[in-house]
Amino acid sequence: MSAALEAVEASGVAHEVVRHGPAGSLEEAARMQGVEVRDVVKTLVVRRADDDYLFVLVPGGRSISWPKLRALLGVMRLSLPDAATAKAATGYERGTITPFGSATAWPVIADETTRGRIINLGAGERGVGLRVAADEAVPALNGSFADVTEPEAVAPAR
Repeated sequence: MSAALEAVEASGVAHEVVRHGPAGSLEEAARMQGVEVRDVVKTLVVRRADDDYLFVLVPGGRSISWPKLRALLGVMRLSLPDAATAKAATGYERGTITPFGSATAWPVIADETTRGRIINLGAGERGVGLRVAADEAVPALNGSFADVTEPEAVAPAR
């Protein structure tokens, strides 16, 4: 059992393990899991300073609003670490990252749009997800909800 699955079990959060296999896109992952794109939630690792990170839970179809996140955290500068740094900070490879069972329990900020929803998070391994109620999972992770995303820009039709 992966560290993520062990951690979610230990947390007492009601969950379902979803084994869906590898997906080539967010839309394909949602289709394979039988959910809407907005229910597939990416866990992004954000660097505040050297060896200081946080997790931001971003629903499908949305991206981090850097001005909103900087204002919430009261900082001027944030960045996304490279893949090797993210793995060192979490113990997980990109595409599998989840706050559950992370090598370090970094702070968690879930976008406000996840409140009241059943969401699918990564489970620490490719092709496996965790279906959880955001209202139960975020508090169990000592996280908070905040308005920190915006709709992704849609490319114009050609």
